Amino acid sequence: MTREVFITQVEREQEALRGFLLTLCCGDKSNADDLAQDALVKAYVSSAGYQEKGRFRSWLFKIAYNTFLNHRASCRTMETLDDARTLVSPQTADDGFEHQDIYLALRTLPPKERSAITLYYLSGYDIKEIAAITETSEDAVKKQLSRGRDKLKEILKL
Repeated sequence: MTREVFITQVEREQEALRGFLLTLCCGDKSNADDLAQDALVKAYVSSAGYQEKGRFRSWLFKIAYNTFLNHRASCRTMETLDDARTLVSPQTADDGFEHQDIYLALRTLPPKERSAITLYYLSGYDIKEIAAITETSEDAVKKQLSRGRDKLKEILKL
């Protein structure tokens, strides 16, 4: 992949990548931006090995997901919605707006469930694609989605 092709692809996918990481980081824009930057650097360094067999977005999201997992201690899981509220700060994206409760509820989910929910519902990936991005089986993704939905329903009292 040439540098120009890489730049063109990244320009097309950058907003989706940042949105994906913002959700995984539960609205923490600063952390999401840092992870996006790390993921883009890793993608550029690995771009020579990119095989155009799959979608560039899936390949990029896989790198971003692995970057998130490597840094997940900075986006730690909370036990309850009230615990998560203690972390809300002015740097949290969407502070005081309609999606804040969703970000807070997502923070209570384990990273794998949070990732499955984010990829499926917010990024529109199907179960097979999520399994490829997260390097798990399709059955594991189905279980993560089911558990994540159940926990979110309970937390958000839906």
